[in-house]
Amino acid sequence: MKHKHYILTLSCDDTTGIVAAVSGLLAKLGGFIVESAQFGDPSTGKFFMRTMFSVTEGGPSHTELKAQFSEVAETYQMAWDIHDMATRPNILVMVSKAGHCLNAILHRYKTGRLPVEIPAVVSNHPELEEMVRWYNIPFICLPVDKEGREAQEAEIFRLIQEHQVELVVLARYMQILSDDLCMKLEGRAINIHHSFLPSFKGARPYHQAYHRGVKIIGATAHYVTTDLDEGPIIEQEVVRVNHAHAPEALVSLGQDIESTVLMRALKYHVERRILQNGNKTVIFT
Repeated sequence: MKHKHYILTLSCDDTTGIVAAVSGLLAKLGGFIVESAQFGDPSTGKFFMRTMFSVTEGGPSHTELKAQFSEVAETYQMAWDIHDMATRPNILVMVSKAGHCLNAILHRYKTGRLPVEIPAVVSNHPELEEMVRWYNIPFICLPVDKEGREAQEAEIFRLIQEHQVELVVLARYMQILSDDLCMKLEGRAINIHHSFLPSFKGARPYHQAYHRGVKIIGATAHYVTTDLDEGPIIEQEVVRVNHAHAPEALVSLGQDIESTVLMRALKYHVERRILQNGNKTVIFT
């Protein structure tokens, strides 16, 4: 017998009876719980839950599931969603000149390890067009300067709306988004940066780190906010280095870590494993 699979995510004020209400409704609807995790945050009084479940193909539709669950959600004043796992979300990837993170995304997309659709890759430089075209994905070059920034971002947002983009991935896109665009993309844009910030700002951070004799390098993936590089953290990784690592070795290691961390963050988002908790995240891995 064939089944349809869904992921339910929710957050609300923590109180008794939430898990029982959710599981009871799913049982009533013929749902079979495949995986479930929950967390009550004592510091905020909030409750978070992610449940993967299935129903038979003859069971309630996606629309019917949402309609039935809305009653429970209203009782507990939940922020919630039910995602159909058969639906592949559209993501828009934005890049500049560095291609390591982009290559990691495109390879996993091509091999089916990343269940998304990529309607386009946007860049402010033309250097990565050949790589993107090789994957049969449209490459859109939108150069930007101080005078044309507003028009460029308007075109980016038009593309997001046209392609019904769920998530924007800044895969080493080396332009700061305006506050207006950041607010429009709240919770819908992920950025990756080296973890030297704010100690080593500006150009050639790995070279700056080398000259300071760092012993650890790393990367951080986070949601984009109007506060530069201070959005809710999704994933981080570090690796130890020593005096024998030349700047070029640090760059190579750093690029590997950036690619790994961004892919983990993207995977968590696509699998609905991230729930925002104020300035933090709850991630059910």
